[in-house]
Amino acid sequence: MRKTSVYLDDEDRARLARLAKVRGKTQAEIFREGLQALEREGRPDRDFAMAGAVSVPGISAREMPDEELLKGFGDDSHR
Repeated sequence: MRKTSVYLDDEDRARLARLAKVRGKTQAEIFREGLQALEREGRPDRDFAMAGAVSVPGISAREMPDEELLKGFGDDSHR
């Protein structure tokens, strides 16, 4: 393992210390568990919301960069 420094504000430092104490774990263990939980969540499936809205042959909305999906979003000039 390697040591990593993280900058936290006072509120987050207190929260981390409290979680570690309540769970009987080190602060490093709390961080690692948090990372694992975030990784398990994964990225939300965007295909269901984009079905039929994006038509690029051979590519799904999941594979498209966010910048491409958001291009023109909020642009009312086409009205």
